[in-house]
Amino acid sequence: MRTGTRALLRTVASRPGLQVGIAQSALGYVLTSLGAVLVLLARDLDLPAARLAWLSSAFGVGLLVTAAAGPRMLKAGPRPALRAGALGAATGTCLLAAAPSLPYAVAGGLLFGLGGAALVLVTPALVSGPGVAARLTRVTAASSSAAVLGPLAMGGLDALGPSGRLALFACVPPLLLLVAGLTPPGYTGPAELPKPRYGGASEPCPQPVAALQVGYRWSRVVLAVGVEFCFVVWAAARLQDTGVAAATATILGSSFPLGMALGRLAGHRLVDRIPAVPVGSVLTGTATLVIVASATPARVAAGLLLAGIGIATLYPATLADLLGAAALPVPQAASLGALASGAAILTAPALLAGVATVLDLRVAFLITLPLLIALNGLPGRVPSPGPAGRAAEDRRRQP
Repeated sequence: MRTGTRALLRTVASRPGLQVGIAQSALGYVLTSLGAVLVLLARDLDLPAARLAWLSSAFGVGLLVTAAAGPRMLKAGPRPALRAGALGAATGTCLLAAAPSLPYAVAGGLLFGLGGAALVLVTPALVSGPGVAARLTRVTAASSSAAVLGPLAMGGLDALGPSGRLALFACVPPLLLLVAGLTPPGYTGPAELPKPRYGGASEPCPQPVAALQVGYRWSRVVLAVGVEFCFVVWAAARLQDTGVAAATATILGSSFPLGMALGRLAGHRLVDRIPAVPVGSVLTGTATLVIVASATPARVAAGLLLAGIGIATLYPATLADLLGAAALPVPQAASLGALASGAAILTAPALLAGVATVLDLRVAFLITLPLLIALNGLPGRVPSPGPAGRAAEDRRRQP
């Protein structure tokens, strides 16, 4: 038994792809369950759901902190950050699952936010290189596949009597497996991303153009993640608004991660072949209209399924664009990705909640439409200024 355990740890430690898969699966299980956790925690602690909107904000704050510390955290390679993130996420998950009062839940949310953010930070570092969009779609497919189980497990357990939050404990053993993993001899981490070339040519990208590309593509990640987390956080509450019980809303809420899983399982083969962002945006916009116009749980769940399919490739495609645009080593590029996700998670779900207090939650989902329009309106690539523009840039740089 002891020999088998050591062999398992060595296998995990020697395969970065497996590490990312385990981390993303555990992360997806909890993250996509945040809407269900919000509903059940509000009921268990006898609090209005609006007072628990900080659940997603805690993860957003964690992303901002790790973005600032990212280059230093990844200086020794992704493995130490991976282990620290897994430990923090496991501890925070335990607190969220068993919190008897609001302070424990807050502590759990913050710890999970910091730990989960570290897992997000190391993912691009472990899968970077040519074909990164397909690899990101594949590893996030593992996240979404595990996420389908979260709301189902929580709703099913809650229907049997115990609080459905206890189902969060299921993701703790995989996280502890990462903590206990052994670093293989000679492992130095992934290679750095090559510096991007301007317009595919041999000359380096002029600095102002490079900065614009990073700014545009960073903003696209913010918008893509913002749309996704509006659904992640508020899907179960929208279902509960149709009149179903908390446990039923939690179970039906799994339709959104199911759509994400289906979209990403197919998307890793398509993301480099089709215009993933426009196609995904059209599907998501259509789904949003269905969710807003529907009054029955079945139709809302069908809209959430379609939204999950549409949103599935938005984050992998926009993050891959950002990694390809930033003329930076992997640690800096990964930190920019974490910063974008944190900014989106802190603002978009809170904006939806603010609109819901003035109107209602069903109408509030319409805020995803301008986010999608802005996502498609921002250019992914800045056109070449041509020889004259490059000559002007050279003159500007001369003393």
